[in-house]
Amino acid sequence: MSEDKTKLAIIIPCYNEELIIKSTVETLLKVLDALVSKGKISSESYIYLVDDGSKDSTWAIIEDLHSRFGTRVKGTKFIRNYGNQKALIAGLLGVKEVGCDCVVSIDADLQQDENAIEKFIDEYHNGAEIVSGIRNDRKTDSFFKKYTALCFYKLMNLLGVKIPPNHSDFRLVSYKALEILEKYSESGLFLRGFFHELGLKTAYVHFDVKPRALGSSKFNLFSLTSLALNGITAFSVVPLRIIAVIGVLTVLGSFLLALEVIVEKYILHTTPDGWATLVILFAFFGGLQIFCLGIIGEYMGQIFNEVKGRPRYIKEKELV
Repeated sequence: MSEDKTKLAIIIPCYNEELIIKSTVETLLKVLDALVSKGKISSESYIYLVDDGSKDSTWAIIEDLHSRFGTRVKGTKFIRNYGNQKALIAGLLGVKEVGCDCVVSIDADLQQDENAIEKFIDEYHNGAEIVSGIRNDRKTDSFFKKYTALCFYKLMNLLGVKIPPNHSDFRLVSYKALEILEKYSESGLFLRGFFHELGLKTAYVHFDVKPRALGSSKFNLFSLTSLALNGITAFSVVPLRIIAVIGVLTVLGSFLLALEVIVEKYILHTTPDGWATLVILFAFFGGLQIFCLGIIGEYMGQIFNEVKGRPRYIKEKELV
């Protein structure tokens, strides 16, 4: 396929983004125009917005943008909020249905450098099926978010999910990758792990993160924790195996403790005081049991959500 025939789609998940969505779309249309003028993409390339159940005027603005720019700005609206990952999946499968050769996902606040999209396209033309964006640094993050993110990536790698540090959902994927995605029906699909495990030819592009111009991030501690837990339980059973090992070690430890009590009572003829020790041990193992049950509960919750077979999301409206 020649470069100027590459039909690019840009998907943007939106949730209460009335302050910035208009300027974001206008900025990205300029990026598309520049790439068209350079002969790198087709003039039929477009933007696809996914309104993830916004409660403000985000959808009204999307409708207005569609009226102004026609088929260059498409969109879909959920009946309620389903979360960022499902909005991304809806966008990816939506543009596959509409038609494209490759698709780039980017956040609505454009903190991710939109100029890096050209590098994504260059890597795609060099044969990459997936081009992942990697942040150069986390200067724009708070101390808490920076180090919890670092711990998350290290933990994922320890659990066997080899995701590059500072990896984000700013990426390009080819139509071939979209065809594979369509075959995965699981509800709690974690896209960063999914695209990494496919095994398709992957390239990496580093980019700078800009401060958010208007509004506030829709990711809070709860949503980030949910995303992290979903990523761990969706792609690794190592925590369950760790629980099994802890169980075996605990049983061995209890046998040793019982042996010590027998020796002290029947051989040394001393009765151990041990009340403080017993309290500490009961508190420790009680907390450990609750923690292990919590991990098991996360996996059971994933199973529960999957076996119900409910749709990932329900669209209310679509503009194509």
